[in-house]
Amino acid sequence: MSMADSVSVLIPTFRRPLGIARAVGSVLAQTRLPEEIVIVDNDPAASARDFVEDLARDARLPIRYIHASQPGVANARNAGFAAANGRFIAQLDDDEAARPEWLEALLATREAMDCPVVFGPVSPLALGARPMTRAYLERLYARTGPEQDAPRTRDWGCGNSLIDRASVSLPDPPFDVRTNEVGGEDDLLFVGLQEAGIRFAWSARADVIEYVGGNRARWPHMLARSFAYGQGASQNCIHGGRVNLPALAGWMVVGLGQAVVFGLAALPARLMGGAQAGAACLDKAVQGIGKVFWADGLAPRFYGAASRG
Repeated sequence: MSMADSVSVLIPTFRRPLGIARAVGSVLAQTRLPEEIVIVDNDPAASARDFVEDLARDARLPIRYIHASQPGVANARNAGFAAANGRFIAQLDDDEAARPEWLEALLATREAMDCPVVFGPVSPLALGARPMTRAYLERLYARTGPEQDAPRTRDWGCGNSLIDRASVSLPDPPFDVRTNEVGGEDDLLFVGLQEAGIRFAWSARADVIEYVGGNRARWPHMLARSFAYGQGASQNCIHGGRVNLPALAGWMVVGLGQAVVFGLAALPARLMGGAQAGAACLDKAVQGIGKVFWADGLAPRFYGAASRG
């Protein structure tokens, strides 16, 4: 495969056969097909192997199965980057499905905006969720932006992103293995790239749908996610062995204010303003608590060994 303009679509997966089938099907329906799909199975039991090999047998393009046997979200993504052949790596999660113009739009934005890292919109879909739950999930998992392509200062999530490896000097490995269980591996990578002067862009037409269900749509998990997102702001002040104490202290003060103000406002907002207002206040309050209690020992575990069972 020539590296000149080749694209690898990277999809990490962990025990989601229906999700991986939906994600792969959306990639095979693209108006601009990639040169390969790389599926990284992070289940130690290699549970996706037979399923992926069946998908690959009659596919229109190469579908490659990679087994990252050591559980962990960073391990899975690092294995995918190491295996991928393309110059461009487009990332899709195994709970997402891309619109047919997704890849074409990401590549067009990369060229037009001359930005090596591109992000697109994510619309969460939680079938059967109650209004408050749906509103909260939208806050957790939606990624929104302007209606037109534009430069961006942040949209730090791997799902629905494009990286031009010919224009970016990535760490080796790209994702910090200390995040294997807690997540945030994408935040750390993109914070580092931004600090190195890499510019980001927003691709308004590169839509994906994120299907949210099961444990992820239950309140204990949702609140833990908000707490972890809040922790991320403070933890990002500790990067590459450097500690930005003024920024860390600032985020902790902001977090304390968030926790108090929005915690007190959550119930009145729900009663007077509806589900979206209540969800916004509750999310901000819990994120504020995360900014204050940012230590790694307090971080919820979502991936790797924590997801076994």
